This record gives sequence, C-alpha cells and structure tokens, in this order.
Amino acid sequence: MKKSTLKSMTTITIIKSKNGEYKEVICKGHAGYADAGNDIVCCAISMLVINTINSLDELTNAPMEVSSNEENGFIDCLFTESLNEGSILLLDSMILGLQNVVSEYGTKYLKLKFKEV
Repeated sequence: MKKSTLKSMTTITIIKSKNGEYKEVICKGHAGYADAGNDIVCCAISMLVINTINSLDELTNAPMEVSSNEENGFIDCLFTESLNEGSILLLDSMILGLQNVVSEYGTKYLKLKFKEV
C-alpha cells in the first residue's frame, strides 16, 4: 500500500489536574499514514477515541461536553465533574491502546501529550 504524501499527524493531549483527575482529552489532525479511506492508523486512533467517548456516555454517564469536526480530525472531550472508577478505567484503557499505536507505528503518525493543569 502506498503511504500518503500528506504531512500530517494526529496529536492527542490528555489533560489532568495536579491531583491526577482527568480534565480533558483533545484529539487533533489526521494520522497521514495513508490516503483517506485506507489509513489504518487514523482508523485505529478514531476507533479508540470514539469508542471510549461513547462508552463513557453509555456505560458510565460521565459528566462531559464533547465537540468534534470530522473534516479536521478534531474531537474535544471536556469533563465537567470528577469521574467515577469506571470512567477512569475506560480512559486508562484508551491511553494504553493509543500508546500501543505509537509503539507500532511511531510518533510520525501519533503524538501523545500529557498536560497537568
């Protein structure tokens, strides 16, 4: 498969408070591994992030506000209150999956950033 000539990357920023509480997850950009429709890295990232957000909503009723723009590859998930153990586990699992994507495909396609506020 021919790799995309796009100079692109997905950046995901995980924001936590000083005491370790999740505050926000921001996902920006497309991976650029291959052309749209064939980009398995972008697909993996999207599935991990979108499934986690859907699970947070459906399974744990996490207090959050979500905004997105599919064309720009933008998803922002802002947590409006403290999360319960189930929500924390889902987010920890998403991060594990994203770290595995970085391990497999490198930081050329996905950059994970952790920020404390």
